[in-house]
Amino acid sequence: MNSKQLGLLPKLYLVPNTINEDSGNLFPDYILSAIKDVRVFFVEEPKSSRRLLKSLNAQFPLSDCRFLDLNEHNNPQEIHEYVKFLKEGDCAIISEAGCPCVADPGADLVFLAHQNKIEIIPLVGPSSILLALMASGLSGQSFAFNGYLPKDRQQRAQKIKMLEDRSFKEKQTQIFMEAPYRNQSILEDILAVAQDKTNLCIACDITSPHQIIKTMSIKEWKKNPVNIDKKPALFLIQC
Repeated sequence: MNSKQLGLLPKLYLVPNTINEDSGNLFPDYILSAIKDVRVFFVEEPKSSRRLLKSLNAQFPLSDCRFLDLNEHNNPQEIHEYVKFLKEGDCAIISEAGCPCVADPGADLVFLAHQNKIEIIPLVGPSSILLALMASGLSGQSFAFNGYLPKDRQQRAQKIKMLEDRSFKEKQTQIFMEAPYRNQSILEDILAVAQDKTNLCIACDITSPHQIIKTMSIKEWKKNPVNIDKKPALFLIQC
């Protein structure tokens, strides 16, 4: 029985996901309990969301569920139309990998939910940003997530240099990411632009069996090249 049937305000659950196909054992048990009655899911791609629900509970009634696209292709009108589902009963946003609304779609719908008095319930789960920071050995007292860097190579190099300067001045870890197919290119730019003494952490395939998290100086990375092409990765720098 969902919140509306109990006479309560409907809830919108924010459900993290992982790149690991066998992800059920990475989540606290309470997640399944929280969303067991949810039948409307806003997702980037239904396949991974179905896989997550199945890993949480092999008997989850997927045939009774509705999966609605929530990705970079949605226009504002489509997002507004989703409000009617929020008002009808409990819903959930499931990330493709990571946490909804953090370098992932969902913030616009959550904002509309606030405007319509929908209760927002963020659930605990894998956050590649925090996992990478925890494992990097770099400062967790002051850090900034900068999302994606510019696609233009010259602008990207300028951005990397600016983040390095900010790290030095503010004693702050700078975190950024790129689409997997551009990872090798951005690594080459970092090695070309950053100072030899700057520390760089590369965190790849976090939570998967192939996870790699290493922190070395730029000088050391130049001596120990790595291939991260087409692997989901985060980059962390600190001077």
